[in-house]
Amino acid sequence: MQQWLKISLMLCTFGFLKEIRPSEPFIVDYLAGPWRNLTMTQVIQEAFPIGTYSYLAQLVIIFLITDMLRYKPLIIVNGLAGVIVWSMLLWTTSLQALKILEIFYGTYCAAEIAYFSYIYAKVDREHYQKVTSHTRAAIYSGRFFAGVLAQILVYFNAMDYKELNYLSVTAQICATLWALFLPSVKTSMYFHRASLPPILGNGADENLNGNDSSSEKISTTSPSLRRKMISAFRLIWVHFKTSFTNLTVLQWSIWYALAMAGYIQTIAYIQALWSEVDPTQEAIWNGAVEATLTLLGAVVSLLAGYIHSGFLQPRSSLFALSVLSVGQGGAILLATMTNSLITSYIGYIVFGVLYAFTITVVSAEIAKNISDDSFGLVFGFNTLIALSLQTLLTFAVTDADGWFALDVIGQFTVYGYYFVALSVIYLIFLIGEILNSVCSTKL
Repeated sequence: MQQWLKISLMLCTFGFLKEIRPSEPFIVDYLAGPWRNLTMTQVIQEAFPIGTYSYLAQLVIIFLITDMLRYKPLIIVNGLAGVIVWSMLLWTTSLQALKILEIFYGTYCAAEIAYFSYIYAKVDREHYQKVTSHTRAAIYSGRFFAGVLAQILVYFNAMDYKELNYLSVTAQICATLWALFLPSVKTSMYFHRASLPPILGNGADENLNGNDSSSEKISTTSPSLRRKMISAFRLIWVHFKTSFTNLTVLQWSIWYALAMAGYIQTIAYIQALWSEVDPTQEAIWNGAVEATLTLLGAVVSLLAGYIHSGFLQPRSSLFALSVLSVGQGGAILLATMTNSLITSYIGYIVFGVLYAFTITVVSAEIAKNISDDSFGLVFGFNTLIALSLQTLLTFAVTDADGWFALDVIGQFTVYGYYFVALSVIYLIFLIGEILNSVCSTKL
């Protein structure tokens, strides 16, 4: 077996194990159930927002530490954080413990960046496309397996909501142990480059069209820590400036960040919505719904990858983003403004499928317009903006101490119109593009 394929399979195994969390589709019902004696308001408005704040606070630090420590240690931290989270779900009951748990959940989410960065530092560039598809497939497979397993166990009363956490923590332990055997990485994108760029301020190191001219200058002596730090941050700034002064990258990145913020917020609180839509009916099909969404998301993501690059011209792409955004907003409003749990499930699935399709196309378009070395930085920065916006959403409409502290129905009404507003933004961009084209033609 070729070395790159062996590494890819090892990392995919970790990703698959980490995603086996059958307790997640029923986590809200578990927390608000008899096992912990917490109210829905305490769970949604007091505990969950802490996870959002923790994720945002740790993301930038973990991004830099991941590169500095060369990925593998943070993959192990990712697994350990999962062990702590699901252990605390099992063996603690207080609201205070749940709040502390959410801090570790922020670590768990933020450390995932190491998983997605490791493979690009460990395999040759010619295999990037294949290993990317492998790792994504592993994640989807793990989530699908967990959803199906959870649904079967709950439906046949083989396990209750608390007992599902035993399976989740076991999977996290297995993932952590497996991570110990991942090969170490000798180089990284910024702090441990195979060839250290000179510390220049005249723009000589800004040739970033896939190959730095400075990358050919191999350092013959071990560089000092100070030089490594200066060169790393300078290169980060060069990559950042080069990427985001590209109007095409900026256009797609705005949608990426705004849509991701709304998506994360929606999936984080959707179980609370289902508990409110029809309080007389227990939401026992959550596992099946998540499994269905995962499977359909994988299919549409694959289909999106076959869209010809020439198909999306500036005007058609803006129009497509506008239409898909309003579709997502309408799906959320459908899931919210109904008394039927089945209808709410369908609205959520439609929303998730539309998002999976669009985010795949948007990610591909961004990747096409940046240098290979900028992948982690650009998508990391877009995620940071998304989390910042999600934090504002959380504080504005969800947090008990926030601006509005809306009930669950009110929150999801806001999320639905949030995507409608996103659609209007891109409609305005489209009108601006048309007017600019008309003016240019007249001139």
